[in-house]
Amino acid sequence: MATPPARKAIIGLYASTLRTAKSFSSYNFRTYFVQRTEETFRGMQTEQDPIKLSQAYSEAVKELSVLRRCAVINQLYGGGRLAVEEQSGVRTPADT
Repeated sequence: MATPPARKAIIGLYASTLRTAKSFSSYNFRTYFVQRTEETFRGMQTEQDPIKLSQAYSEAVKELSVLRRCAVINQLYGGGRLAVEEQSGVRTPADT
């Protein structure tokens, strides 16, 4: 029988994944990955089968490594802020 990951490990993985998802510079990617992370871990929270929980945990670890690589690439080639994002209080000549 498979041993499920500890609660502390799952919470740590959730925090790392959420932190990585919030590091995207693109608004659309950032909101998508934050929502996807919350949905994934909400599903893990309700899972009772230890085998399925272990599989979901190992899949989330793999997805975190991919997400980190994608976030780095997105930060390198990220564009400007969208109108729906919170704007800084400083106006530049390009804004006028």
